[in-house]
Amino acid sequence: MPIPPSEYVSNVWKQGIFDGRVVFVTGGAGTICSAQTRALVHLGANACIIGRSQEKTEAVAKDLATARPGAKVIGIGGCDVRDPENLVKAAERCARELGAIDFVIAGAAGNFVAPISGLTSNGFKTVMEIDVLGTYNTVKATIPYLVESAARNKGSKDGLTGGRILFVSATFHYTAMPMQAHVMAAKASVDSIMASVAVEYGPYGVTSNVVAPGGIEATEGLMRLASSKVDAKTAGAGIPLGRLGTVRDIADATVYLFSDAGNYVNGEVLIVDGADWRHRGMGVGLDADMRYPDYLLKGEFSKFVKTGRKDKSKL
Repeated sequence: MPIPPSEYVSNVWKQGIFDGRVVFVTGGAGTICSAQTRALVHLGANACIIGRSQEKTEAVAKDLATARPGAKVIGIGGCDVRDPENLVKAAERCARELGAIDFVIAGAAGNFVAPISGLTSNGFKTVMEIDVLGTYNTVKATIPYLVESAARNKGSKDGLTGGRILFVSATFHYTAMPMQAHVMAAKASVDSIMASVAVEYGPYGVTSNVVAPGGIEATEGLMRLASSKVDAKTAGAGIPLGRLGTVRDIADATVYLFSDAGNYVNGEVLIVDGADWRHRGMGVGLDADMRYPDYLLKGEFSKFVKTGRKDKSKL
């Protein structure tokens, strides 16, 4: 049964605003990226999602296709974003089977909780490779298609767009966050890649932006960062807007940036976190009774976070 649209996209968007567009999504089987993709499909797009797990990626693709009658969604599993050839082949298949690549969401990422004292060089390297190298490989594999799409849609009077790329980042590196040195380094690099694409490919009509989610309720990412012993109400109480984010919040931001309304937005970071990063930032890997800097001095963090050891490349 299809998921009710109200769970993943606001009703302010006009149906069909992405008719005939094709979106290519790395990490597309993850909870945030699948919601972004579902919203685009609901509003008219077809999609190609990329992931490491063949079974999961194909199952999520089938589910995403229920967002709109007649939608086409391809799931390409067994694709590691650290391997540039994997992405080149995936992009070729997407363009061949769906006709184009108009939008790209670079969302494959790795994360876990670890203080620097407990973070191995290999662990740091793995996150950097998935997030940074994977993002760069995604750009290299898809940018020719985005340039073509931007040229096709230049000066479009029907409100349809193309030639847009969105990078999924985070907020930790805008201030600082204990036990996230690897993620801060990786996401700062992702933001920089976004900026490079904006200035190098803007002249071709391609727009390049970042969406930076805060803590998003009921997502894989939050399970890897927040203690399962802290409920959503408690976790959201310290956020200026008084709640955790939802996948719909991120999907709506994505629709905006890919829509006709986002035509002149390029090289920007859109933070979607209820102003949490300006206040104090979500405490990562902490139980309710843990206080800064006591837990660091004791060398402790919550034992109730998901490790992600079997699925490191998904959001």
